[in-house]
Amino acid sequence: MHLLEHALIHTIKDSIKILPFLFITYLIMEYIEHRMKEKTKKIVKNSGKFGPLLGGVLGVFPQCGFSAAAANLYAGRVITLGTLMAIFLSTSDEMLPILISEQVAPIVIAKIVGMKLLIGIVAGFVIDFFVRGHHHHEHEDEMHIHSVCDHDHCHCEEGIFKSACVHTLQIFAFIAIISFALNFGVELIGEETLASFILNQPIIGPILSGVVGLIPNCASSVVITELYLEGMMSMGTMLAGLLVNSGVGILVLFKENIDMKENAKILALLYAIGILAGIIIECIGFQI
Repeated sequence: MHLLEHALIHTIKDSIKILPFLFITYLIMEYIEHRMKEKTKKIVKNSGKFGPLLGGVLGVFPQCGFSAAAANLYAGRVITLGTLMAIFLSTSDEMLPILISEQVAPIVIAKIVGMKLLIGIVAGFVIDFFVRGHHHHEHEDEMHIHSVCDHDHCHCEEGIFKSACVHTLQIFAFIAIISFALNFGVELIGEETLASFILNQPIIGPILSGVVGLIPNCASSVVITELYLEGMMSMGTMLAGLLVNSGVGILVLFKENIDMKENAKILALLYAIGILAGIIIECIGFQI
């Protein structure tokens, strides 16, 4: 009971501390996303052979709305496979808001985002170089944004303030639950034992993290980011999971693209790139 009480108190203190930062971050992100949504889609559509570069850069903006739009654009063959993969790999979902709200050093955030961006762009260009035969349609199918919004309960049609409040409360709840589980685990098992168990797995770590990242929900990026911030996950293991994570983009792809075999191959390719990058980073011992 003493351990449980200590973990609960520690969780409440840590979670409440980040709440205002989390809300401000989401309010800014909602504003950017609503103002830039149509512009970014047009830019990617007209990007041509530079699709992976522009897609990767635009995919850096957090939340999974753009990855969902990209999946729909690919289903209509408006963008290439390389562009889609660059967006999926670079998108940060809930990672960036959490890093900002936890007041992680800007240079560290820039390096993490930069690595995801670089891996996404390089992978996108390599894929487009080897994969041929994707014919673009003159018109895209309209994205079922209402379905995506209903799935995430984001209330984006009711204004950015309400949407930011909803996102903040959802992620705050996830963070509180995960933090409590982590704190209790640390109290029960011991910080050094738990950290060494996860950090000393250069191959298994990225593979397992990639499996978590495949979960098409913001909870997966929250779990991975929080584990990294708690020191229980290394850089390579974290990046493996966050590279694979694309929010609801994968769900939209399976819903809109009629070729299920192709969808399965895209999912496998996304996973393979993510864990390969994570394992390489682990093996070279890269740290930020």
